[in-house]
Amino acid sequence: MSVDAKLVKTLRERTGAGMMDCKKALMEVNGDLDLAVDQLRKSGIAKAEKKSSRAANEGVVFSYIHHGNKLGVLVEVGCETDFVAKTEGFNDLANSIAMQVAASNPLAVDESGIAKEILDREKEIFIDQAKSSGKPENVVEKIVEGKLNKFVQDNCLMHQSFVKNPDMTISQLVQEAVAKLGENITINRFVRFALGEQSS
Repeated sequence: MSVDAKLVKTLRERTGAGMMDCKKALMEVNGDLDLAVDQLRKSGIAKAEKKSSRAANEGVVFSYIHHGNKLGVLVEVGCETDFVAKTEGFNDLANSIAMQVAASNPLAVDESGIAKEILDREKEIFIDQAKSSGKPENVVEKIVEGKLNKFVQDNCLMHQSFVKNPDMTISQLVQEAVAKLGENITINRFVRFALGEQSS
């Protein structure tokens, strides 16, 4: 089937994907724009996973100061080339990540960054809570496991729901950027400063 050029243009604007990829996706779903977006997102995630092993030694340290100058974030976002680091798409991603850190105050980029002592302390609290409700031991274990998973999800940047689009996680946001920009992208570290708060 032939695909309307205007539809290809609209899909490119919505996804940032290449013209041939947009055309192919529209042909595969008989011109349905929403299905084509889904198709591109799925293939983009597959491409992103292939790129994840490549070194991301370039990038930016991006600063975000929240309105009122009482909250600020520095975030280091890596990519493979200086060229991509200078693109609008990459800097938009860095800005979105910095705003996420400002809004949600995560403990770490991912679970590997959360200290074992913090997880152990949370686990003890969850065990006490579950036992005090009178639940049997096997149920307590499941409750504690569920609450610990939720704690990690809420406090690791990569697992958090994106504040601008709660249907998407930060991990998915990064994968979409990898698909659009064609390079591996990593969030290496961040620091959040709030006026009057003690740093941990």
